[in-house]
Amino acid sequence: MNKKAGRFALDWWVIPKRLIYIMIGALVLCGAAGGAGLYVWKYGNPFKHVGENISGPTGARFISFEGDVRVIRSATRETINASSDTQLFPGDTVQTQGDGRARLTLADGSTLVVRPNSTVIVRDNTINESEQKANVHVTVDRGQINVRTEQQPEGTNNVVETPKTQNKLGSQTGASFDVNPDTQTEAIRVQNGELATTTSNGEQTIVRGGEYVAVNPAGTLSRQRLLDVPTPSEPRDLEKIFAGPNGAASVPLRWQRPAQGAPAYYRVEVATSPFFVQEGRVIERDQLVSTEFSASDLRPGVYYWRVRATATSGQASDWSEPQKFSVAPRGTGQRVEVTDLNAQLVGGNIYLVRGRASPGTSLRSLGRETHANADGSFQLQITVPDGVRELTLEAQDHEGNRNQYKVTL
Repeated sequence: MNKKAGRFALDWWVIPKRLIYIMIGALVLCGAAGGAGLYVWKYGNPFKHVGENISGPTGARFISFEGDVRVIRSATRETINASSDTQLFPGDTVQTQGDGRARLTLADGSTLVVRPNSTVIVRDNTINESEQKANVHVTVDRGQINVRTEQQPEGTNNVVETPKTQNKLGSQTGASFDVNPDTQTEAIRVQNGELATTTSNGEQTIVRGGEYVAVNPAGTLSRQRLLDVPTPSEPRDLEKIFAGPNGAASVPLRWQRPAQGAPAYYRVEVATSPFFVQEGRVIERDQLVSTEFSASDLRPGVYYWRVRATATSGQASDWSEPQKFSVAPRGTGQRVEVTDLNAQLVGGNIYLVRGRASPGTSLRSLGRETHANADGSFQLQITVPDGVRELTLEAQDHEGNRNQYKVTL
């Protein structure tokens, strides 16, 4: 018998290293997926409530600002000039100089106006999107602010803090807060709505619309009826007044008594600056008992005026909003030429009136005013009452000459 030794042949496969890595990765992913599925089965979805408590943007924003407005960053203590895209985060400070004023919008929809020479710190400005509840907290170190809140959901907090008080504002409340660090006194005025005040010594009270609260250096409150702001009546805002033969004008300033409160006297200021900085004031009169005053010897130029009232108790009202008027020369009889005059509909009742005139020429219509540019072009945006199909445009040069033009819409 023929015996042969048996042989077993092996064929070796060459497996790329890359394929081995892919297989290991797939096994790891399968393991991770299995573990995640087991976790969800046992404990539930861990991402179920993500997003419910995420707060919205914490940056308060400038609606508008004028003059010198600065922001001090809490994180770096860097001081920057305010701009239209500047955001204010918790801890940031807003400082207005003598010619500065700023209007801010906060997380709860409220509006905050920072008056000249004021310092305000944004402590908190957050909102819970799922519950639509906001927390707003600002501190007034010095100066004056005006706050107006909108309708607020339950649980929303809007707090204004001063050195001697903490104030929680209710819905649809308008109030102002004054802090005078020199005299260590404060004042709270509530035009409408109400707020809850707690002083540094623990005194608590509710201040309602039409009430005024003075805070003395000891932190004690005294309540009075609010003295409203006098209402300017003449000259009307943007009114032009022509100088007399002597090159100057005497301008009668008139106002209406406050709608609420009993004024003892008034103070009137006339200035070349809308911020009434000291170097720009040309007339200051106090202790006026009548509701009119004649501002005399005003030379051609642009002026602003305002008035406030003071009660026998010493309570002073807020200043009225600045009213602008101008004194213009009488004129030489020359014609003020306006060419290429046309009106373009922007939308609704809004039109752009365009044309050309001598550089510096003043163009006015429906209470709006602009000036011709260096190249003679001008553009005036106006809102036209319903049914109006023709406008009157008044043109006036620097010598006081003026002419009127009709613009068809």
